[in-house]
Amino acid sequence: MNKAQFIASLAPHFNDSKKEAAHAVDIVFDTIIRSMAKGEDVMINDFGKFKKVDRKARKGRNPFTGETIQIKASKKPRFLPSKGLKEVISGARKLEPAPKPAPKVVAKPVVKAVVKKAAKKVAPKKVVKKAAKKVAPKKVVKKAVKKVAPKKAKKVVKKAVKKVAKKGK
Repeated sequence: MNKAQFIASLAPHFNDSKKEAAHAVDIVFDTIIRSMAKGEDVMINDFGKFKKVDRKARKGRNPFTGETIQIKASKKPRFLPSKGLKEVISGARKLEPAPKPAPKVVAKPVVKAVVKKAAKKVAPKKVVKKAAKKVAPKKVVKKAVKKVAPKKAKKVVKKAVKKVAKKGK
């Protein structure tokens, strides 16, 4: 799995927004990198530990010529898997089911229908379309209907909002 595939698998947990999932992944990686650069260990329970390791200077061999060379001291990142991760990978422990993404918030068609009916009684087509597109927030419907017929608006909007409230709950 590469980074793009990882982000795609996380997107359902961010309301199908790959942009938000990518941002979250970038923040996690950046935080781990910055902590390791400071020399701090990053321990994630049931996953593992990221740490910075100092490697001493040593002698090595050039594979082409066979001559001995001096290798400089360096600092390397190291990941140590946790006991739990090792058990899951080896098959000794079963993995729990993956968390399900939060249900998507979808506008109910009932709301649009009620708004259209209410607005058609007192408003022209342009206002009806605007109100229906906004999925019936009270303020939008009230403003749209009041512009056209202020006297009828109160009664029509109250009825529409009551119907939406009953069907929505």
